[in-house]
Amino acid sequence: MSTTIKPKKILVAPLDWGLGHATRDIPLIHELLNAGCEVVIAAEGKHAALLQQEFPQLTLLHLPGYQIQYAQKGRFFGWKIMQQIPKIIRAVKYEQKWLQKVVEEHQISGIISDNRFGLYHAHVPTVFITHQLLIKTPFGGIVETLLQKINYRFIRKYNACWIPDFAGNNNLSGELAHPHTLPPHTTYLGCLSRFKPKVGVTKKYDLLVLISGPEPQRSNLEKLVLQQIKTLPVSALIVSGKPGSPAREQLTPQVLQVNHLSAAELNEAMLAADMVLSRSGYTTLMDLAKLNKKAILIPTPGQSEQEYLGEYLMEKGYFYSLPQEKFQLKTALDAAARFGFRSFQHDQDMELYKQVVQQFVAALK
Repeated sequence: MSTTIKPKKILVAPLDWGLGHATRDIPLIHELLNAGCEVVIAAEGKHAALLQQEFPQLTLLHLPGYQIQYAQKGRFFGWKIMQQIPKIIRAVKYEQKWLQKVVEEHQISGIISDNRFGLYHAHVPTVFITHQLLIKTPFGGIVETLLQKINYRFIRKYNACWIPDFAGNNNLSGELAHPHTLPPHTTYLGCLSRFKPKVGVTKKYDLLVLISGPEPQRSNLEKLVLQQIKTLPVSALIVSGKPGSPAREQLTPQVLQVNHLSAAELNEAMLAADMVLSRSGYTTLMDLAKLNKKAILIPTPGQSEQEYLGEYLMEKGYFYSLPQEKFQLKTALDAAARFGFRSFQHDQDMELYKQVVQQFVAALK
């Protein structure tokens, strides 16, 4: 008489703060599936649409996001976020109640929370993923110190903290993920990207434009690019960062705009472009580093983390960065052509995360 061993069921839940949290979870989900796990995704809105497009066979549970609203002007970004702290606290409390019910109903064996603070559990192994141990704000030292203490208090409720970056000086996140003191049970995952490098890919575009991030700044950057690109002698693909809609428009004979590309399609597009223009969102930076692409970074105005990353990585010579208020596409392309780009090369495994995931699965009961 044979017995069937049920697969371990893992809940994966990304934060609804830009699409980056969802996209960087894609390689983790693939590795969980390769390890024989059953994966349950918790998300809503465009994050749910993106992950359901990549994994149509998986169970998707509706979990409301934090639904943060963003300021129209970058200088008010920090104040706007601070005003919504009570909303975030309510969302975290809701997550806790929601999780207790879901773990019992779906027999969850393990939980991977991508920067959602309320998905820890007393009896199920839990992982917190973040690249922001130090949370940058426009208000400086005292506020950042207080936020780090609050951040660590939540992280300590989890069994493990996974950081998508490399340890040591050759890294992508700087002091965000390399503070003086780390939380307990911290593991660096290396570069967490869904993309794979290839050789011999034929060039199709002078420029690939990736529009992403929260509204209204996503639309603001899109308008700037569309106003300027049509008169330039460049071949370009613009990806508008709106999953769930397959719309395509040929703006000029050389410029194509699409709402969204699958991971495989975007992988090919990045390889086929000479230059990438994007926000300095952290997941995009990992994708660029994995594929060894040159890029122009336009940090989201007022978002201190992106502004810091743009400055930090330009200083290292990995990418060219400039603020949105100074953005002129032709000027940026000319400046990038003169910039002495350094390749992000690393002697550690770019797929280090696979080993970490396998160890996590093996330790589950």
